[in-house]
Amino acid sequence: MPGSKRQLSYWKFKLHEIIYEADTPAGKTFDIILFFVIIFSVILVMLESITSFDAKYHDYLFAAEWFVTILFTLEYIARIISIKNPSKYIFSFYGIIDLLATIPLYLSYFFAGTQVFLAIRALRLLRVFRILKLMRYLGEASQLGRALQASKVKIAVFIYTVLILSVILGTLMYLIEGADAGFTSIPKSIYWTIVTLTTVGYGDIAPQSDLGQVIAAVIMILGYGIIAVPTGIVTSEFTRQASLDKKVHSNTQVCPHCLEENHLEHSHFCHKCGSLLNE
Repeated sequence: MPGSKRQLSYWKFKLHEIIYEADTPAGKTFDIILFFVIIFSVILVMLESITSFDAKYHDYLFAAEWFVTILFTLEYIARIISIKNPSKYIFSFYGIIDLLATIPLYLSYFFAGTQVFLAIRALRLLRVFRILKLMRYLGEASQLGRALQASKVKIAVFIYTVLILSVILGTLMYLIEGADAGFTSIPKSIYWTIVTLTTVGYGDIAPQSDLGQVIAAVIMILGYGIIAVPTGIVTSEFTRQASLDKKVHSNTQVCPHCLEENHLEHSHFCHKCGSLLNE
């Protein structure tokens, strides 16, 4: 009996090492295969949306979708049984994405009228980020994530300022142009301001008066400067994180208890919960 427990513990350890980590050849191979399966599944979803193609090859697409769904189901179960605290994965961001990307086909099979949820399968593409994070792009993904995290307050203040500016300019354009030029309400005018400020320019509404056109020109020029601000903020933080990463190296180890990532090289214990990491 104790030998069976040790054997089960060993297989859970090996399964965790393959699925959650990429330090071993088996782990890297698993990530590469999973990457291509995800891309293939998303291509299936897109092909099914083409009515003429789906009508001609529906049986093949349906069979391929069941094959992919079964693979994802087995992977989902394996991720649950290979960690000590399954709820950490089930209720995590990627755990919810994995579930939502897997169950639509089962729902459409057992419940009528749920075919509309099949489009949710496109969420599988989000799973690629996890794979890229565990492979050769680990450092770059970590740097970008930390740069966005460090920049969130500055970006929030910037967006708040842009929104205030949009409300003021939108209200001003509403007073100058009026309903005859398409500015039928303040929200409509704010919509036009945001479209102009972001240099999108749909053209569904356009100022007619000379003063309105002058203000529109100012907003257009202002838009170029506004686009550069968040880019500069994130780039600055990204550069700073890159310089810090030259001094600190992380690996692909994932805690089997809390699923914490980005542990320092040669770490033996999780820096979040203190559990022993897989060696």
